[in-house]
Amino acid sequence: MNKTITTITAACVGGLLAAPLFASPEEDREVWQAYFQQRFPQVEKDEFVNGVYSIDPVGRENWEAIEEFPPYEAAISDGEEMWGTPFANGKTYKDCFPEGPGVAADYPHWDKEKGMVMTLPLAINNCREANGEEPLKYKKGPINDILAYMAYESRGDVVDVEIPEDDPRALDAYQKGKEFYFARRGQLNFSCASCHVGNSGSTLRTEILSPAFGHTTHFPVYRSKWGAMGTLHRRYSGCNKQVRAKPFPAQGEEYRNLEYFMTYMNNGLELNGPGARK
Repeated sequence: MNKTITTITAACVGGLLAAPLFASPEEDREVWQAYFQQRFPQVEKDEFVNGVYSIDPVGRENWEAIEEFPPYEAAISDGEEMWGTPFANGKTYKDCFPEGPGVAADYPHWDKEKGMVMTLPLAINNCREANGEEPLKYKKGPINDILAYMAYESRGDVVDVEIPEDDPRALDAYQKGKEFYFARRGQLNFSCASCHVGNSGSTLRTEILSPAFGHTTHFPVYRSKWGAMGTLHRRYSGCNKQVRAKPFPAQGEEYRNLEYFMTYMNNGLELNGPGARK
């Protein structure tokens, strides 16, 4: 890995804060969170879960008005129905998730047996396929309904992603996710960090760029731009397209590792999905 992106400090803060050259994930997280709290000192730490609305008072007023009659309510209702509807074999999602629907805080996690990052959408489709059902598409459609319901049932749970020390593959997945976040790509030569770290709070065209801290807490989201619900990996694909880069497959290794890194950076925040955005 290129040494210029081996630490959050070197790539994200530009030397504003000091950290070891080869930082641990926990050192990365501490620097990451401290950076955003220093960049936006008027924002309480817990407010970062609200994305751009934590730093945009005008946008927040409009958003709060929308939240009085949230456009994701139908998705939650449909997802609850999906949760309780038996598969053809008579089993339900509860047979795969015995603790109930409020398990979103358990994802993503490192699956030692499979040797990969396991996300909630992937676990949902693994459940379906194990019970003889067709998998759901990962960006649009019913996957968002079941995710919305499970996210709603998980509201208030605290993000606490672990990177097992006894499996170096987990750390490698984290590092690959971090490298992806800071790697420039596409014809515009932008990275995720270009917009949401160093330029967070700035205005691009008419949009205020949201801070990266808190980005994963509120998915799936209803976006006015989409006119529908969408998953986190749909958003990743959209961002890649915006910088004129070819997107990677939803739930492919690249985006799962990216989600692992980004969610680890949000450790300590509460889940507040599903959400609504422009």
